[in-house]
Amino acid sequence: MPELGLNIDHVATLREARYRGWKAGLAPEPSVLEAARIAEQAGVDAITVHLREDRRHIQEADVKKLSRDILIPLNLEMAATPTMAQHAVRIKPEEVCLVPENRQEVTTEGGLDVAGDVKRLKLIVGKLHVAKIEVSAFIDADLKQVDAAHRIGAQTVELHTGAYANVTSRAARRKELARHARASVHAHQLGMRVNAGHGLHYCNVREFIEDVPHLHTLNIGHSIISRAIFVGLEQAIREMRELLGSHEFAQSAD
Repeated sequence: MPELGLNIDHVATLREARYRGWKAGLAPEPSVLEAARIAEQAGVDAITVHLREDRRHIQEADVKKLSRDILIPLNLEMAATPTMAQHAVRIKPEEVCLVPENRQEVTTEGGLDVAGDVKRLKLIVGKLHVAKIEVSAFIDADLKQVDAAHRIGAQTVELHTGAYANVTSRAARRKELARHARASVHAHQLGMRVNAGHGLHYCNVREFIEDVPHLHTLNIGHSIISRAIFVGLEQAIREMRELLGSHEFAQSAD
């Protein structure tokens, strides 16, 4: 059974829709920290947030509070830049996931091109390792990128599952599942941990975990936060956890 990492960026998206530029001392809602605490009580294994350079949702104050106040691991997604690495070293989350970042994108559109930037990324990873922060590389399910992630010293690869989530035919879905399975097996053989995320939801996650081996953590956000609007966050998490761990539940939900 893969572990579940909950991405709570969109709790902050809702907050920023009303409280953009809020000042310390206010209590804008919804609270990112409260969402993390509910998730913690509901059995989530880790909390993921993306501190974007444009601060469109998660703020540095959020990351500091989460790092200080939650008991489960914090996975900080961030651009692979010296400035963001300095933020991470100061905050010291349990894990940093290096992601590509385009300010015009709505959400992360693809994996990090580690193979094309090995020398620079190796320096970033080295700084994070000195601070005893584990490093993950958010990559497309490509063997070349897996090898490159290993060369820069990342302990984990997180497979970008957007292509799998966006296919519309069964043949294309099977092709994507096979591609992700090959990448996962290769990373596992290199001694790396394998996570996955982006676009996974209640209707596609079961097939993914059945076909892709060696998965450690699935980082899922939008689908769970969307479901929580109707059933509450604790129930939305429970439903996803049951899908990750019980095929019987998943079949009854079809």
